[in-house]
Amino acid sequence: MSRTLAALQRRYPLLQLLALLALFSYGAATLDGFASRLNINAMLVLAAFLGLAALGQTLVILVGGIDLSIPGYILLGGTMIVQLAGASQWPFAAALAYALAIALAGGVFTGWICHRFRVESMIVTLAIDAILVGAMQGWIGGVLTGTPPEWLTGFASPSATTFGIGIPPLVVLWVLVAVAVAIVLHRTVWGRWIYATGSNRRAADLSLVPTRRMWMGCFAVSAVCSTLVGVLLAGFASGDQSAGHAYMFQSLIAVIVGGTALGARGDYWRTVVGALLLTVLTTVLIGNGYSEAKQQILFGVVVLVVVGAYARDPRLRDLI
Repeated sequence: MSRTLAALQRRYPLLQLLALLALFSYGAATLDGFASRLNINAMLVLAAFLGLAALGQTLVILVGGIDLSIPGYILLGGTMIVQLAGASQWPFAAALAYALAIALAGGVFTGWICHRFRVESMIVTLAIDAILVGAMQGWIGGVLTGTPPEWLTGFASPSATTFGIGIPPLVVLWVLVAVAVAIVLHRTVWGRWIYATGSNRRAADLSLVPTRRMWMGCFAVSAVCSTLVGVLLAGFASGDQSAGHAYMFQSLIAVIVGGTALGARGDYWRTVVGALLLTVLTTVLIGNGYSEAKQQILFGVVVLVVVGAYARDPRLRDLI
């Protein structure tokens, strides 16, 4: 029986789903308005931001790396939109294309450096994050002078509807992205190459898998997704320069809690569950008056428990 449950847990995030249900039930029982439609939509929007920021992190972890440059790209996206589309009156599409082009180039460069010279991705991405943050702050002098487009604010609002249906457009976008990523990972050659690269890079190279392109592509996706999150956060938080700081570790925690780990184990739907779980947990903790320090301690304990549980499973590379 225990082996059957363990096998099911390896295939599906059953424990995470049970924890999510338990947390939501606890919040609904102890906090007024927790289960209201407006609060649920607000939690879904916050989870969508985290889930989209963690999308690239998931792919990077699947190939064997870690991306710590997410806050820098979030700041890049938000600053570009507010300053170019707002203050400088650029067309939104032009400002977005400019930001995404920088992100794409930065992600490809990061993946190439990490793979070509076998440098730890944490070091490279931390350096890229520092460069981006310094460049954006130097450009604007520490002060944003523009405002995001009004339609962008509406798109990221928890009270917005999608074609008259009471679901925020951002949540619909997240669902569509999650479905598309699941199809790519499990139904395409690129998905098989990603898993092969993360499970055993040497074996993948010998099998003619383009592992360098996989690293470059995954870091590029991470950079682009983080930049898009920055654009959306600009509408949600009115261009708050510090809005992306928390996503450096929260995106990593969402991936780990969801059950995706280094060595090509997991998928993006696990990250979706992890993002929902963290968002509900944070809402419950804040609603019950827990300080940010206590929240961080609890998050650390959760990660240690999850990592301890998954560390007992054999790595995929050891089975090949």
